Amino acid sequence: MLQGKGCSREMDRISSGINELDERLGGGYPAGRVLLVTGGTGTGKSIFGLHFLHRACRDGKKCVLIATEELPEDIIQQSEMLGIGLSRYYEHGQLVIEKAFQNRSEKVQTSKFGFTPEGLEIELPTLVDYVPDGTDVVVIDNIGVFTLRLSIQDFRDQFDALNFVLSTKEGCTAMFIMDDTACKMTQNLAEYSASASLRLMVTENPYTGNMERFLKIPKMRRTFIGLDMIRFEITLQGVKLL
Repeated sequence: MLQGKGCSREMDRISSGINELDERLGGGYPAGRVLLVTGGTGTGKSIFGLHFLHRACRDGKKCVLIATEELPEDIIQQSEMLGIGLSRYYEHGQLVIEKAFQNRSEKVQTSKFGFTPEGLEIELPTLVDYVPDGTDVVVIDNIGVFTLRLSIQDFRDQFDALNFVLSTKEGCTAMFIMDDTACKMTQNLAEYSASASLRLMVTENPYTGNMERFLKIPKMRRTFIGLDMIRFEITLQGVKLL
């Protein structure tokens, strides 16, 4: 794979938290931009986010995680199990975990027909309200839950607006994690607005018959990258590229 060492001098980089990935990207993700991570269930999307947050916290950055599908205690426990513990940063306030999952759940109203989605709608640009000034890194996991009732045009407009508003927060780098279902429903439009994109997948190795995890980087501005897929594993120490 071609590396982006020449371009790394032209653009500030921020570590992904995965050393082997940083080497392939010429130092890490583009700093101050929006990165999109997509994939299906079990591909490791959230773990890439945990790596990113852990390294940013370790480097003294102020971080925010907007969690739409899990509670803070579950996220912290998972990070500890993977050897990229976030508990001390969370306890000291360096990492703030916004309970978007809990907030959404509490707004669900019930009827004789079961759950209704009323009260769950939110305009994407308003997510910036969770990100105070001075934030260095923000991760939204999973942004796809906010797209299910949007038209294609509304999603594009709101996603672009969210990117723009975040860009006005000087020095803030954002990672949006999005599930494959939401990507398909929105015709992969998020990739057009993001400065960088990582696709994670699980597929069968035709030679061994084993299911394996792969990473593909279809887009990384100002970075020389190849189109080949990179195999990786999730170990007790987190993600390891092979």
